[in-house]
Formats: sequence, structure tokens, C-alpha cells
Amino acid sequence: MDVQRTGSMVRSSSPMESLEKQLSCPICLDMFTKPVVILPCQHNLCRSCASDLYDSRNPYRFSGGVFRCPTCRFEVVLDRHGVHGLQRNLLVENIIDIYKQQQEGSGNTQSTLKPKESKESKEPVCQEHEDERINIYCITCQVPTCSMCKVFGQHKDCEVAPLASVYQAQKGDLSNAIDTLVASNGRLQALLNQMEDACRAVQENAQLVKQGLAERFDLLYAVLEERKGILLEQIGKEQDEKVAALRAMAQRYGERLQSSTELTDTAVRALEQSGTAEFLLASKGLIAKTKDAAKCSLGEERPEPGFEKMDHFTLSTEHVEAVLAKMDFGMCEDDDEFEDAEEEEEEE
Repeated sequence: MDVQRTGSMVRSSSPMESLEKQLSCPICLDMFTKPVVILPCQHNLCRSCASDLYDSRNPYRFSGGVFRCPTCRFEVVLDRHGVHGLQRNLLVENIIDIYKQQQEGSGNTQSTLKPKESKESKEPVCQEHEDERINIYCITCQVPTCSMCKVFGQHKDCEVAPLASVYQAQKGDLSNAIDTLVASNGRLQALLNQMEDACRAVQENAQLVKQGLAERFDLLYAVLEERKGILLEQIGKEQDEKVAALRAMAQRYGERLQSSTELTDTAVRALEQSGTAEFLLASKGLIAKTKDAAKCSLGEERPEPGFEKMDHFTLSTEHVEAVLAKMDFGMCEDDDEFEDAEEEEEEE
């Protein structure tokens, strides 16, 4: 008889045990905790367990990610909403609610998966009435309480409601709030992506503008170098011409000096001769040549005063420096200012 009773008990509990196994999470090995999410491979997970699994595979919490289903190893790809983007399995949640109600109605105080853990150990008890578990919700005070508090305690004049109904309502509110927050996070992520795109666009546009500015300055450098070469060439040309003229004069002066020196030596030797007749024979011609040579030296060609000066090549760059110092973006509107400065320089 005892054996038959035991066998009948096993047979009667097998359907519930099988149902509880079907409603067990493969990660925490306990009954699903709502909300329950369904994966693309049709296996279910507690959202909290799915979130823990996702975080372990994605420690930096990037937008989107990948993890494998712990039941079939199917690769689950998440969007930017992460685990909250998975759909809830309302059917499983409803079955869990019905199962728990049946367990509470039958007075079963033990879990099939964890037989040594009593139901009372999971449910909180009232602080004022230690033997009473919290089973109602005080709507007036917005706190869960026990039936004794409603009958004899501080909530006897308050409005109360069944704990399960308030539980479902608040869980629904929290779920809706989470969905709203997820949608808000999606908008924030879109804004972040937009800001990142704008930052990249600013950097690319700034690089293009910098490149264009460098090219414009390189062009200015080239124009200045070219103009500098032209002006230096003008100075060098006049320098060569003046030096050549002065060297030609110096050559002529040297030739005349040599001729005059030779004539002077001849006249000095004539003065040193002792013979009177010989001196008189040569003196007349020497006197005439000496006088002519002296007269020619007095009327010799000479450079004009200031011939050696080069200050007419002085370049005034004050107006250009002023324009360059004021150089800024949009200078095309101030081109008249540069032209007026050039005209004033020419008039001076």
C-alpha cells in the first residue's frame, strides 16, 4: 500500500514537474522571471539572464551585439536596443501566472526544482506580524502589507487591493516605462550618430579649407618670389652697367696716367742733361707736350655727382604689409582698399 501510494504520488506530480521544467530558464535553472523574452530560435530566457549573458559577451556595452543561445547555440544578433529589443513571450508569462496561482491554491509549499527550499523562505513576511506573509497592497499608503495589518494594524482604515493585481499593474507600468525608455534611448542613439556624422563632416570640411588656404599662400609665396627675382634682376643690371662705365673710365685714366708718367720721366731726364745745345733741341717739343698733357688732365671726363647711389631702387612695402596684416577670410570684398593704397603710393 505504501509503495502504491508513493507511485501514485510520483505519477500525479510528474505533469507539474514536467511543466515546471519547461518553464525553467536554462541560465539560472529557476522558473522564468518576468518579463520573459523569446529568441529568434524560439527558446526563452529571463530578460535579466539574457541581459547578464549579453553583458558578459559585450563588456563595453556597445550599441548592438551578439551572443549565443545557451540551449541551441544559435547566434543571436541584437540591434542598438540590446536585450530590450527582443520580443516578450506573453504566452509563457501567462502560463507562469496560472501555474503559480495553481500552486498557491493547492497549498504546495515546496518547489519541484528546489524541494528543500520552502515557499515561505522566498516570500517576505510582515515586520509587525512575523507569522503573516505580505499578501495585500495598501493603495492609500502605496506599500505592500499583510491581512492582519488591514484588520488590526495601521492600515485598517486604508484602501487595499490584492497583491497580484497591483503586482501585475505595476509590472505592466514598469514594462511600458522600459519600452518608452528604450525608444528614448534609440532617439538619443540616433542623435549621437548624427553628432558623430556632423563631427566627421566638420573635420573633413576643415581639412579641405586648410588645404585650399595653404595652396593660396603657396601661390602668394610664388608671386612674391617671382617679383623679388625681377626686382633683383633690375638692380643687378644697373649695377653691372655702372660698374662697367666706371671701369671703362678707370681704364682710360690709367692709360693717360701711364702716358703722362712716361712724358714726365722724359722731361726729367732732359732737365738732367748737361749739354745746353742738346737741351734746347728737345726742350721746345717737351714743353708743348707737357702743357698739352696737363690741360687734358684738367678736362677729363668724370662720373656725375651721385652716380654711385642706388637708393632709387628703394621699395616701399608699407601698404602691402598693412593689407597682408589685415588679411582675413572674405578679403575679396576689400580689393578696392588694396587698389586705393597702390594709387596713393604711385602719387607719392
